[in-house]
Amino acid sequence: MDFDEAVELFRRYLNTEKARSQETVRAYLADISDFREYLASREAPDHPDHVDTFHVRGFLADKFSKISKSTAGRKLAALRTFFKFLLREGAVSHNPAAAIRAPKRGKPLPKALTVDQMDRFFSRNDDMIKRDAAIFELLYSSGLRVGELAALKVNDLDLDSGWARVLGKGNKERFVPVGSKAITALKEYLPLRALLEATSGSAAHKGRLFLNSRGGSLSTRSIRRILKPYLDSAGLARDASPHTFRHSFATHLLHGGADLRSIQELLGHSSLSTTQRYTSVDLGRLMEVYDRAHPRSGATAVDKDDEPK
Repeated sequence: MDFDEAVELFRRYLNTEKARSQETVRAYLADISDFREYLASREAPDHPDHVDTFHVRGFLADKFSKISKSTAGRKLAALRTFFKFLLREGAVSHNPAAAIRAPKRGKPLPKALTVDQMDRFFSRNDDMIKRDAAIFELLYSSGLRVGELAALKVNDLDLDSGWARVLGKGNKERFVPVGSKAITALKEYLPLRALLEATSGSAAHKGRLFLNSRGGSLSTRSIRRILKPYLDSAGLARDASPHTFRHSFATHLLHGGADLRSIQELLGHSSLSTTQRYTSVDLGRLMEVYDRAHPRSGATAVDKDDEPK
């Protein structure tokens, strides 16, 4: 099996058996293509079974000064998964990336907007088109990943009960609450969506909730692009993203006293340790609470001159 055949089989494997998102598939295939370009630059054989550990190490070393540790780790993960699949299929005799460790990297703290910033986003964009209002109200109301939101179908909503059915990572289903403002925005958008479905002739892309102007499903990339001018209008950081709404959702729930287990369920995290990252974001606020409330903090201690005689 040559490289082209191997890559095509791997692509089908990611799409069908692993059910990876299109963005993940594109990223993995781009990393493999990048690796093949490296092999060609070193005049190495362009055949999967001729690749050894030194080729993979050389590729990562060549890229290391030009890319971040997280990107290097992703490229290694792509190669490791690729050769693991080929080994399973009997197309190679070994996995040359299996024994290589990914570069250590610190986990960045989640970015979140404050409650005031979220209020400013919606108040300064109160004239946004109804579809976009529904998108961003739902992102913030329910803490969805942007991919989960893009994949929602009309039938996934139960606006009377205030719930939405979401298919998360690993095809795990969960139900999330939909807040009153998001329900209002969705009810204003749905008649326009129905009109678009009736006139586009595209069957509204198999029932997808959020559509583009041609009646096709709205992509995650489009949602990110749509967000930028609204951020500008509200005077907020342009590096904010749809994922920022998810982090804001979780952080504001934590501020409001929600327990981590509940937040974990709402976010669809498989591990509580992932959810616990939000406690790091809130350390400043916790210190303020501690200083106000704890008798031994120093900030609330009774001054001796004020002690009762």
